Amino acid sequence: MQIESLAIPDVKILTPRRFTDARGYFCETFSDATWRSIGLRANFVQDNHVYSTMKGVVRGLHYQLPPAAQGKLVRVTRGSILDVAVDIRRASPTFGKHVSAVLSAADGRQIWVPAGFAHGYVTLEDDTEVFYKVTELYAPLCERGIRWNDPALGIDWHVTESDAQLSDKDKAQPLLADAPDLF
Repeated sequence: MQIESLAIPDVKILTPRRFTDARGYFCETFSDATWRSIGLRANFVQDNHVYSTMKGVVRGLHYQLPPAAQGKLVRVTRGSILDVAVDIRRASPTFGKHVSAVLSAADGRQIWVPAGFAHGYVTLEDDTEVFYKVTELYAPLCERGIRWNDPALGIDWHVTESDAQLSDKDKAQPLLADAPDLF
């Protein structure tokens, strides 16, 4: 597995090795032993599969507070996304900064977003499927969010505000400066 740290080193791109032949390919998308060998530890407790019908669907920026703070290992099984992680750890030197990466079914890249980050993505193609593992169960009382288009974050989502497709909940999220509960 190839591992790449992004500008915020706690967020990593992991690219599993694909074994390809005339039938297709095989790859190991997660191995606890491999993670331990590179200094990562995660106890995944839930898998989530999301389907988006159209290009421009924005999901996020979401996070859960302790005691249900989630780390996420995200990959795309069909289509492609721009995946974004925002550091919301107040004591961090990168607080309020973000990193992003394009993930696609074609390249097999995954992103590790540890607890302490708000996470979101936008679909770059119609009929996109995203699969992600989380380290804590979904806990509605701990669920929070930040507005996807907060100007203070300066995220280039690769979609205009008028073309972005969001849930009503995501449209109403607070700006980072107004978010009452962070890490």
